[in-house]
Amino acid sequence: QVQLVDTGGGLVQPGGSLRPSCTASKSITSFVTMGWYRRESTNQLEWCAVITHGGNPKYIDAVEGRFTISRDTVKNTIYLQMNSLNPEDTAVYFCDANVLEDVENRDYWGQGTQVTVSS
Repeated sequence: QVQLVDTGGGLVQPGGSLRPSCTASKSITSFVTMGWYRRESTNQLEWCAVITHGGNPKYIDAVEGRFTISRDTVKNTIYLQMNSLNPEDTAVYFCDANVLEDVENRDYWGQGTQVTVSS
């Protein structure tokens, strides 16, 4: 079992920045990947960014160059630095951890943090 706690969302004006974080209840170095997803008003869940076990980041095109995912293995926390935000980034952002348990991969989720970009 892994518990994830997402924090750091909020209301920001277009062009602004936010830095949500996600803290895990155990060492993140054992996870296959950790990442951020978002659910917009359409209710579709979209993958945004992921950081691999080796520390390599990957992004969808819509956030490439604006968002940066990083991790602190001492604090068991990942971050999503979000710059140049626009209204289309408005969503609930969820942290995900993919964990290998025995022979199966399992996903654990944070509770989500709301990001609203509006003037």
